[in-house]
Amino acid sequence: MLPRLAEASALVALVVAAVAAGLLILHGSGNSRLLGLHGVGLAIRLDAVSAVMFLLVSFIGWVVVRYAATYLDGEARQGAFTGWLCMTLASVLLLVLSGNLVQLVLAWVATSLFLHRLLLFYPDRLAAQRAAAKKFVAARLGDAALISAAVLLALAYGTADIAQILSSARAGNGGGLAITAAGFLAAAALLKSAQFPMHGWLTEAMETPTPVSALLHAGVINAGGFLLIRFADVMFLAPGVLAVLVMVGGFTALFAGLVMLTQPAVKTSLAWSTVAQMGFMILECGLGLFPLALLHIVAHSLYKAHSFLASGGAVDLIAANRRPGPVAIPKAGAVGRAFLLALVIYAVVGFGFGFQHKSPQEIALGAILIFGVAYMLAQGLADAAPRALTQRTIGYAVATSVSYFGLQVFAVWLTAGVLPAAPAPGPLQWALIVLAVISFGLVAVVQAMFPLWAYHPAAAGLRVHLSNGFYANAVFDRLLRGWRLRDAT
Repeated sequence: MLPRLAEASALVALVVAAVAAGLLILHGSGNSRLLGLHGVGLAIRLDAVSAVMFLLVSFIGWVVVRYAATYLDGEARQGAFTGWLCMTLASVLLLVLSGNLVQLVLAWVATSLFLHRLLLFYPDRLAAQRAAAKKFVAARLGDAALISAAVLLALAYGTADIAQILSSARAGNGGGLAITAAGFLAAAALLKSAQFPMHGWLTEAMETPTPVSALLHAGVINAGGFLLIRFADVMFLAPGVLAVLVMVGGFTALFAGLVMLTQPAVKTSLAWSTVAQMGFMILECGLGLFPLALLHIVAHSLYKAHSFLASGGAVDLIAANRRPGPVAIPKAGAVGRAFLLALVIYAVVGFGFGFQHKSPQEIALGAILIFGVAYMLAQGLADAAPRALTQRTIGYAVATSVSYFGLQVFAVWLTAGVLPAAPAPGPLQWALIVLAVISFGLVAVVQAMFPLWAYHPAAAGLRVHLSNGFYANAVFDRLLRGWRLRDAT
């Protein structure tokens, strides 16, 4: 009975989100009345950012709750699981709709605490205890950072109303307190989004039911990115903080992306993929491309929810249809042609969408994306590749480029007046942009060429180290050795 009631409630939330989006289209952005005293309490802020997140979270929540009702059917503690799942979803919804700093902080903390109960749904599993302990430490540090940021913002602007804070920040007000607050906001986002070196808990949180993995990787993990997007106007007051986001996010994306390629287990590979995707989203925020970061959240959430919920079926399908086929390994010439063709496609499609009017940050991000397209093209341009594969990969490359520019235009239009545009980069920003493009380009070349070196002893050793994430979790594990989070709570 309880699972069906939860599913109905999730569906109601989705309908309310659709109605809220309709009201936003008809009447524009706005805040509800405050339920509280002295400017502190609960308030709903409805704008393009919160409406998109409301729709996204409620839709994924409905899918996960519906899936969980069948997945855990007959489980002894199904009722408790459903309760914690619903409370986690409710907290995330309160977070994305927050119009007041106090509500934002309370929802942020509540989301983490409820998620902790889900991570320990099987409390006797040592791996679950270890992952939850790491998550607990990272989350409490993130909570402290967000509380510090909220206090500083309230002092800087004399209000806890988020709309007023953003309006004042866009006018350039806030001073040193606001800049310091931006630093704490960045710290909270990095900790929440499992960025290096605090990423280990996310890649080890596999001892939970699949619906939890889907909710975590498609929903809760996005809270860090949402925080930066919500306070984009404040973040622009601190260019140095944005530079840190570029460096940490870019490194995490490259590091986790390489580790992901070496993982033999489907769910573990998906977890490393999430770390890499969150790093890339943080990179986008650091470049000031907040509309694209919001678009990234939507695309990644939908993709990752489907991937986790379908992971078991995919494994069974592959096992039942295991027919080794020809493998086209690109040589240096094919890789070079692939990169040249990818850049030509990018330039042609880009000029069709007004490429010459894009900001340097947008052009750089597109170049990084096209490196991934080049890697795909290299498979189709390999000497042994059949013509059908070549045609298909070229078609995918064109579709990817068109989609990038088309969705970019849509995201900027959707958030116009809500999210600020990226300013012209200064010397530091230019240096980071060039570094990011070169770094992602080199990794793409190495990735495309790696099959040629796969059987070299050095490559085999590197693969072992990569599969273990270069042992970045070893220090954290040692610090937490012998400590079990359930005893601490």
